[in-house]
Amino acid sequence: MVGKVPPKLLESLVFTRLGYRDPSVLVGPAVGEDAAVIDLGGGMALVVHNDAITGASKLLGWLAVHIVANDVATRGARPRWFLMSLFLPEKGGAEVLGEVMSQVDAAARELGMMVVGGHTETTPGLDRPIVGTTAIGVAPLSRIVTTRGAKVGDYLILTKAAGIEGTAILCTDFAGELERRGVPSSVIERGARLLEKVSVVKEALALAERGLADAMHDPTEGGVLGGAAEMAYASGTTVELWADKVPVLEETRVAAEALGVDVLRLISSGALLAAVPPGRVGEALEAVRSVGVEASVVGRVKERSGCLVEVVRGGRVERVEDVHVVDELFLLWERVYGA
Repeated sequence: MVGKVPPKLLESLVFTRLGYRDPSVLVGPAVGEDAAVIDLGGGMALVVHNDAITGASKLLGWLAVHIVANDVATRGARPRWFLMSLFLPEKGGAEVLGEVMSQVDAAARELGMMVVGGHTETTPGLDRPIVGTTAIGVAPLSRIVTTRGAKVGDYLILTKAAGIEGTAILCTDFAGELERRGVPSSVIERGARLLEKVSVVKEALALAERGLADAMHDPTEGGVLGGAAEMAYASGTTVELWADKVPVLEETRVAAEALGVDVLRLISSGALLAAVPPGRVGEALEAVRSVGVEASVVGRVKERSGCLVEVVRGGRVERVEDVHVVDELFLLWERVYGA
């Protein structure tokens, strides 16, 4: 078992063991929900998200900040504070630490966040660093958006393109393998620079501040398909995903074809999925574009039809019934490096 723990295990072994049930927790642990929401009183909410990054090494510090900041922003809150637990390999730990913290500092400054705590250690048995990371923000309760809010009839919009984070990882951690498989160095270099596009904070806040989204979700592990499945699961609906309408950058297409990766299942931080009411789609697209981000309509929310996602691709329909979509990146680590 690689990647996220399957929902059935979460529901039986985790969600039943959460300690005291605090009534101020409005959104707690749940499949597909991006961050916890806690009622602070006075019409304000605390938004907190914790995550881990295990599938990247060279981009670790930058991703550590942006990935959790994205999940706070999808709730409609501006991310402000950051904590990190960093586990370093015994070999080259000091050098890795310096590189990771340089990236953390740059990413936090870009978003206006402060590092307020964490933990750092050298851990036996690791061949690459891994990190547990947390972001915190505050927002008015009236602005809070959840994953479970998608409504039948909503259109699904996707910002930027599928597989952005995944492409950056492929073109850094798998650069040598791509070169061996004939991918031009210019494509690899451009793909690595897609790291700069992993933030969705601007477009998420643009939609939330205008009240344009019934639901928002950050499609990380499992890619756009995984994100759509989680939104459908959380909201009790089915998502019809129009695969041919999902934007894919050239760098992503070339790298994915070379390594045998399905782009729809490739980790996709940098893209935002939003369920938007039918009468407000144009307004939502314009709001996103007003902050310099492109978006496309890629599907529609339907009544639950016995599956979570109906993937319409090339005139054929693939029915996805399991909310747990294994990310292509983990499968690739196993195929190429045996990790």
